[in-house]
Amino acid sequence: MFDLVQKHKKLIQILLAIIFLPFAFFGIDSYFRASDGGNNVASIGGQPISQQEFAMALQERQNYLQRLVGGRVDPAMLDSPELRFAVLDGVIRQRLLVNQAVRYNVLVSDEQLQQVITEQPAFQDDGKFSHARYVELLKRQNTTEIGFESSLRRDLMLQRVNSAYLGTAIVPGSVAERLLRINSQQREVSQNVLEPGKFAQQVKIDDGAMKSYYDAHQNEFQVPEQARVEYIVLALDAIAGQTDVSADEVKQFYEQNAKQYAKGEERQASHILITADAQASAEQKQAARAKAEQLLRQVKQNPASFADLAKKNSQDPGSAAKGGDLGSFPRGAMVKPFDDAAFNMKVGEISGLVESQFGYHIIKVTGEKKHAFDESRKQVELDLKRQKAGKKFAELAEQLNNQVFEQGDNLKPAADALKLPVQTSGWISRTGSENKLLNSPKLLQAIFAEEAVKNKRNTEVIDVGSNMLVAAHVVEYKAAAVRPLEEVRADIVKLLTRQQAAALAAKQGRETLIKLKQGAGEVVAWSAPKLISRDNAQGTQGFTGPAIGEIFRADGAKLPAYVGYENPQGGFVLVKITRILDSDAFDAAKRKAAADELRQLVAQEELNAYVASLKLKADVKVQQDRLEKKPQ
Repeated sequence: MFDLVQKHKKLIQILLAIIFLPFAFFGIDSYFRASDGGNNVASIGGQPISQQEFAMALQERQNYLQRLVGGRVDPAMLDSPELRFAVLDGVIRQRLLVNQAVRYNVLVSDEQLQQVITEQPAFQDDGKFSHARYVELLKRQNTTEIGFESSLRRDLMLQRVNSAYLGTAIVPGSVAERLLRINSQQREVSQNVLEPGKFAQQVKIDDGAMKSYYDAHQNEFQVPEQARVEYIVLALDAIAGQTDVSADEVKQFYEQNAKQYAKGEERQASHILITADAQASAEQKQAARAKAEQLLRQVKQNPASFADLAKKNSQDPGSAAKGGDLGSFPRGAMVKPFDDAAFNMKVGEISGLVESQFGYHIIKVTGEKKHAFDESRKQVELDLKRQKAGKKFAELAEQLNNQVFEQGDNLKPAADALKLPVQTSGWISRTGSENKLLNSPKLLQAIFAEEAVKNKRNTEVIDVGSNMLVAAHVVEYKAAAVRPLEEVRADIVKLLTRQQAAALAAKQGRETLIKLKQGAGEVVAWSAPKLISRDNAQGTQGFTGPAIGEIFRADGAKLPAYVGYENPQGGFVLVKITRILDSDAFDAAKRKAAADELRQLVAQEELNAYVASLKLKADVKVQQDRLEKKPQ
């Protein structure tokens, strides 16, 4: 396999995981296409970035973020000005780097691109590239071969540009050593936490303060729009449950698909291994084969000697001492040549020589566990019913679509025609409900569309996954509204009390810190001391965020030293530093890791500076009014 695949395997795995990384929807040709000058959000040296191109990039970034959180975020929250500018900046950055890659002939040939794609397991069947699987996977993502390959080619080009900077970044060993020392330094600390609750009794909230907060923070008391719907569900499993199959049909289906139900089949085997890996010379492989053939002749002459010969001769350290016994294993657990041989042998049978990437095996099958028909009868029956119900499901799906559309003001005609129950939901919002069936983002978008809410029309039939189709009709709707003051009075009082109590705690904490630094002595009670470092400070040690910076910025020349910071959860934390421990014990692996980390940081900064210089030279212009979201 050529080195491009190895170097970029991680890249394409990420690419395949989400099909395209954010901003990965434009083939290289789009970088040089002209577009309507009146419809551009930006230009780079006269090359336009159109509204359509930007909208596609924005949509993909939003889809990506929705996938990260499981689709439980209001789409409106993913259309902020910050996100829009970040998306455009990403498009500009990629455009500039690709232009430079093309200019300096940093290209990916068709052969290299093909090699990368064909080596990916996602596109393979039985270890070989399958064009049908490739096309099908892209089709599921509404992506064409041309679009995917253009995006992948572009991303590989960008990766080469990034690698060029990483490969040339220089980090002196003394700097890496300094980083190690800084990260591994330990400081012994004790703390005193001033909790807001201890100051709550000193706080009095009047009606004026409460009303002012309510008026200034209306968004905090906003109740999102909600709807209750009637809905009907067409499910393949429900149709399958009403489908009759005979015992003979089930048995015949099992026999026709025996391989599919053989997942529970296991073999118990022993082996004798004479190693000869891929790097072995022809002479070494020949010598290994000759020795394996000699052992095979001995085994064939005296099968009972198998265990003894394995103990004395097998070069598999994990099984040799046990007479070659590998225990039981399911199909697919071993390397393919070994697996194929073992599962095509009978109990007690001894194989000929089986060659794998590890060398030459002599295999003896000592036991088996077959997946009996009775064990899988229920699953076989269900699968057969689903297969027989599939055609009817498709017919009913078409009928449901027609009924829901043609009689769009009511679900009852469709429900009666298909003999489906009309169900009623509780209150649901754009982010979903307790009913998981109704949490499909596409269904929620349809429910809260103007056509469903204002015009009282049925939603279209939505595929919510798991072979289930849902159509809904809004029966009750509540627009977004602000909760009345009286309803939230207690919450506001509680919030303001905590805020003011936290402010009092912080005030006393800062005053105490001044006294401690002035040498006032032990004016507070400290917790038991513990050692922390920058690389173990989070989690079990309990120090995060601003605490770490404060503690390790403190001057350790004179101990004890004192620092303090406002607690993100409210209040104030005082910290006493009593010891500082430096380490010089760094092995080669740690030194290399530190150098690699610094090299990546330096390379990224150099690349960022390079992109910034390209922006200046390329005369990047942004049409801010066209970038911003247009009011509905």
